[in-house]
Amino acid sequence: MTIPILSLIILCPAIGVVLLFFVPEGKEKIVRGIALAVSIIAAFLSVWMYLAYDRAAAGFQFIEQYAWMPGLNSTYHVAVDGVGMTLVLLNAIVMLTGVITSFSIDFRVKEYFILFLLLVTGVFGSFICMDFLLFFIFFEIAVLPMYLLIGIWGSTNREYAALKLTIMLLAGSGLVFVGLIMTYFASDVRTFDFITLRDSGGFSPSFQNIVYPLMFLGFGTLAAVFPFHNWSPDGHVAAPTAVSMLHAGVLMKLGAYGVLRYGIELFPQGAVHWGPVAATMAAGGVVYGALVAAQQTDLKYMIGYSSVSHMGLVMFGLAAGTPLAINGAVYQMFSHGIMTALFFSAVGFFYEQTHSRNINEYGGLARKVPWVATCFIIAGLAGVGLPGLAGFPAEFMIFMGGFERFPVLTLIAVPSLVFGAFYMLRVLQKVFFGPEAGFTPKVHDIGIFSGSARVLLAGLIILFGIAPRLLSDLIAPYAMELLK
Repeated sequence: MTIPILSLIILCPAIGVVLLFFVPEGKEKIVRGIALAVSIIAAFLSVWMYLAYDRAAAGFQFIEQYAWMPGLNSTYHVAVDGVGMTLVLLNAIVMLTGVITSFSIDFRVKEYFILFLLLVTGVFGSFICMDFLLFFIFFEIAVLPMYLLIGIWGSTNREYAALKLTIMLLAGSGLVFVGLIMTYFASDVRTFDFITLRDSGGFSPSFQNIVYPLMFLGFGTLAAVFPFHNWSPDGHVAAPTAVSMLHAGVLMKLGAYGVLRYGIELFPQGAVHWGPVAATMAAGGVVYGALVAAQQTDLKYMIGYSSVSHMGLVMFGLAAGTPLAINGAVYQMFSHGIMTALFFSAVGFFYEQTHSRNINEYGGLARKVPWVATCFIIAGLAGVGLPGLAGFPAEFMIFMGGFERFPVLTLIAVPSLVFGAFYMLRVLQKVFFGPEAGFTPKVHDIGIFSGSARVLLAGLIILFGIAPRLLSDLIAPYAMELLK
């Protein structure tokens, strides 16, 4: 009997949500224990699936399909390929480390973890579902809890940031929904099944040229594609630490995944037609994000605009569409997800003790908090593409693959590496190795349990930087099949 591992992964956080509803008020230890238990199980199942995945195969694996809404020809259809496997693993890692980081939450703990696990359930379902309608439902489940998580447990301008984020993402969802309906009625087979729609080849070039922009802009808004990015840094800054980890580490990748899966794969001719426009927007985001990040004095804003730049690289690789660029874009989704989760986790640790994120109010922290400093420095060096860390193979593949199709835009985007190195090294020097500043004496190093999340993320950045084939072998067959 085949184990329905994908359904089990979706059920882990979903069951956690149900169990938390029955926990009496005031039992915070039980709430945290349930959240930790389901996140550990989901991570274990994801690693197990990663090890069992057949890397030589280009198609979908671990397939499950059951009747769901026969009147609409919609089924419960779940499966993963190299891209889905990579992002399921990423979500499981960020979920586990986010739950550990969230142990510091002491206000309405039960409600917080219910919304947190609900969001993660939506993300798992989105990466796994092969039915367009069911995917859209999970996509909305992943997006909507952000409003409450930021609005209730956030900090700086939280209500404004939560509302701005929600409006922008719902606008993007509206474009996707219009594209979904148009796709259903334009298909000869009248189905929501992604694989059937993709393989039917029934969409005319003119139809693809109309619908692809809806998918690109709808999903691209969640991926913070330039110039529809300005909601993202505000959301990063206002969100509590673990929600920032999910926001930058996973949710933005869900937007890029949507562009790849339901844009490029379903409408390849539309993707080619609009490729120069998409690549120009992405290259603009790469440079703009790096330049604005260099001007920030708030650590979270710096990381937020840095994420706009790095996600611009992802979108540039997708727009280029060459196998190497696609491989690099998916690798960048994973590496940037781990890197930003570590960034926000470290910044949250400082903020909880000082209630300040001002770069100028810190200094000499390497002597006070060597463990957290080491993790932050590893994330920072990965962000500037240092060889040996996970950011390097991703960015190298994107630029090499992008140059094949868009050489001029690639040359425009490459200087972002210089800008990135400038602002990141400046922050590392000032915050960790400069003279002690006002808040430095108030900061103490991290505990073993909370530190385990940061050490795990830092270790993965090193592991996937030294051994990039651990991921690229998963993605390469998919990228070659996509080219065909």
